[in-house]
Amino acid sequence: MKVLISDNLAPIGEKILKEAGLEVDVKTGLPPEELKAIIPDYDGLVIRSATKVRKDIIEAATKLKVVGRAGIGLDNVDIPAASEKGVVVMNAPDGNATTAAEHAISMMMSLSRNIPQATASMKAGKWEKKSFMGREVTGKTLGIVGIGRIGSIVANRAQGLKMKVIAYDPFMPDELVKKLGVERMDLLELAARADYISVHTPLTKDTHHILSTEFFAAMKKEAMFIDCARGGVLDEEALYAALKEGRIAGAALDVFEKEPTTLETTPLLGLDNFICTPHLGASTAEAQENVAVAIAEQMADYLLKGSVRNAVNVPSVSDEVLAKIGPYITLGEMLGCLHMQISQGGVQEVNLEFSGDLAEQDTNPVTVAFLKGLFTPILQDAVNFVNAPLIAEERGIRVVESKSSRSADFTNLVRMTVKTTEGENMLAGTVFGTKEPRLVRFNSFRLEALPAGPMLLVHNKDVPGVIGALATVIGAGGVNISNMVVGQEATSSRNVILLNTNQPVNKELLAKVKELEHIDDAMALELPAYIS
Repeated sequence: MKVLISDNLAPIGEKILKEAGLEVDVKTGLPPEELKAIIPDYDGLVIRSATKVRKDIIEAATKLKVVGRAGIGLDNVDIPAASEKGVVVMNAPDGNATTAAEHAISMMMSLSRNIPQATASMKAGKWEKKSFMGREVTGKTLGIVGIGRIGSIVANRAQGLKMKVIAYDPFMPDELVKKLGVERMDLLELAARADYISVHTPLTKDTHHILSTEFFAAMKKEAMFIDCARGGVLDEEALYAALKEGRIAGAALDVFEKEPTTLETTPLLGLDNFICTPHLGASTAEAQENVAVAIAEQMADYLLKGSVRNAVNVPSVSDEVLAKIGPYITLGEMLGCLHMQISQGGVQEVNLEFSGDLAEQDTNPVTVAFLKGLFTPILQDAVNFVNAPLIAEERGIRVVESKSSRSADFTNLVRMTVKTTEGENMLAGTVFGTKEPRLVRFNSFRLEALPAGPMLLVHNKDVPGVIGALATVIGAGGVNISNMVVGQEATSSRNVILLNTNQPVNKELLAKVKELEHIDDAMALELPAYIS
C-alpha cells in the first residue's frame, strides 16, 4: 500500500510508516491540480494545514482509504465528501495541547515585559531602557475564555506563577472547574475583573466574534488580551479600536481571521501595543514529533489491521456490528449535536434508553456517537469517536444506558435525555426503513423530522398564519426551505416547527423571524450532513 505525505511532517512519521511496511512518497507544496492527478495512486494521505482535501480531490482518489491530519484542525478537509466516498478521516487531537498552552503563557510574559518591542529597539541601534517599563504577573488575575484541555493547562501554569485564575465556560461542570482551582463567572464579569485574558475556545457559529466591542469596553484599562486559539473568535476591528484608543493596555495574537496576515489585511500590525506570531501555537519540535508519531501509527494500524483510532467520521466498530446498528450511529450523532445546541448550562448527566429489537444489539457505538455529537458544537475537531467518552469522564458527566425489549410506538426507539445545571431536554429518534434517521419526539412534542444539515427551530403559538408568515420571511431572506415539520403538544396551544434549509440562517434573518407575531423563540441549528 502507498501513502503520500503532502505537507511538512516530522521525519519520524515517515519512518514509522515505512517500518510498518508501507510505501511512502513525500511530495510537499503540490498545486491542487497536480495533487488531483497523482492521488489515484495512493491508499493514504498525510496532511497538515497546507493541503486542501477538496471534494474534487476525494472524487479523483479511486484507491484512497484514509486521510490523516497531523494535528487537530480539519477545516481543510471536505469531511462529508470523504464520508460519502468511504474515506476515513482521522486527526491527532492530543499532540500539541501543552505546546499551545505554553505559547499563550509566553505571549503573556512577552506583553508584560515588552520583549518584542525592546528587541526591535536594540536591533535598530537604540538603548531605550526607560521606554519599556514592564509589569509582574505574580498576584495578577488571569481570565481564561474556554477552560477545556488547553485552557486547563494554561490555568495550571498560571497558578504556578502565583496568579489567580478565573474562567468563562458555560459547558464545563462546576465540579471540574472547582477541581482546577478556578472561579467561574459570566463573560463580561470576567472581562471586568481580569488583568490578563487568554482565549482557548474553538471557533463555532456561537463563538464567532463572541469577543467584540462590548467585551473590550468592559475590560480594565491596564488589562492585556491574548488569543492563541482560533482566528474569528474575536472581532479584530473591535480589538484594534480598543488598542488604538487606549481602552486596553495591550494585546497578543497568534491567530487571525484571515491567514496569512499582513499589514494590508489587518491594521493591528501597525500598533506599538500589539505583538503577534504567525500561528506558532503548535510549532515546537516536540509537538510536531508527537502529532507525526500519532498520525503515522494510526494510519498504519488502519491500513494494515483495520483498526480505527481518532476518526472523526467513522466509529470504531466491526463490519458486523456496523451492519446492524449503523443507521442508529448516524442518528445518535445527529441527536447529540442537536441536544447541545438546545441545552443551557453545563451538562451533568446523559441518559440513553434503547427499546425494541435494538435493545438486543451492542448499542455502545450509538452512545459514543451521541457523545461525539454532543461535544462537537463546542469542541469541533478536538472530539472524535475515540475520545468522546474520555471527554465525558474528564468533565464529570454521568452516562447512563438502559434497555427494554418493549417499544410502544416504534419497532425500535432511542430516547436521549440530557440533564444540565439549567434543566433537561429529551429527544427520541428511530430509523425508518433500513437507514432513514428520524427525530420523533422533542420533549413533549411529537413530530417526524430529519435532524440533519442547517435547520431552523421555532417555538410558536398554535394559531393560523404563523407558517405562512414564517415561510415568507425566510424566503425573502434568500433561504430555501427543503422540508418543514410541525410538532404539536396535545395539552397546550403551542407548537414547535423544524425546518431543513439549504443554508444556515444568519443572525439578521433569525432576528426577523423572532420579531414575527406569535413566534415565542427561534434558533438556527447546524447538524451533521446526512448522506442517503
